[in-house]
Amino acid sequence: MNREIRIIFATGNEGKIREIHKILGDAGIKVVTMKEAGIDVPIEENGSTFLENALIKARTIASASGEITMSDDSGLVVDALGGEPGIYSARWLGEDTSYHIKNTEILRRLEGVPDEKRSARFICACACVFPDGRELTAEGVFEGRIGYEEKGENGFGYDPIFYVPSEGKYSAELTPEQKNALSHRGQALRSMKEQLSTYLLALKDPEGK
Repeated sequence: MNREIRIIFATGNEGKIREIHKILGDAGIKVVTMKEAGIDVPIEENGSTFLENALIKARTIASASGEITMSDDSGLVVDALGGEPGIYSARWLGEDTSYHIKNTEILRRLEGVPDEKRSARFICACACVFPDGRELTAEGVFEGRIGYEEKGENGFGYDPIFYVPSEGKYSAELTPEQKNALSHRGQALRSMKEQLSTYLLALKDPEGK
């Protein structure tokens, strides 16, 4: 008998959850947030890479909940800033600092820097931890460059300053469908969905019916 598979996604970021629902929505998976699952435990993101932090989050919530847990850690890497804000993207300049302020500061620091030296990329590492201890990981990279202003009303975070040359638009000007097709998170989640498919099929229909 088929049954719905629930996965807790270890995030409170509503922008991420919207993207996750769009990408995983046709996979027969019910994705819930930590809040929706009633999970409130501290997570110490002390890894040195995106993947290490994604695994820390997924392992922590899987241990607390006893359920399949996914997480991602993602951020913006700006070459001219020595890789900043990198793994600290969410808490760069302070956890409660608005992204408008963060974006404005990046633009300020890159004043006078020419296009060819404004290269940047979004990186996303995704992890899935199962109650039996098995783990899956996936990564995605979204190449672009830092623009000269904030543009667009879509997306969130650093999207308004991230220019995508192949589209001739800023990430925040892309439709959700365009962004999911190109983005770091879209790449990582599609890879994760492929890896999950066999495992989830067995869980949904253990007798092969």
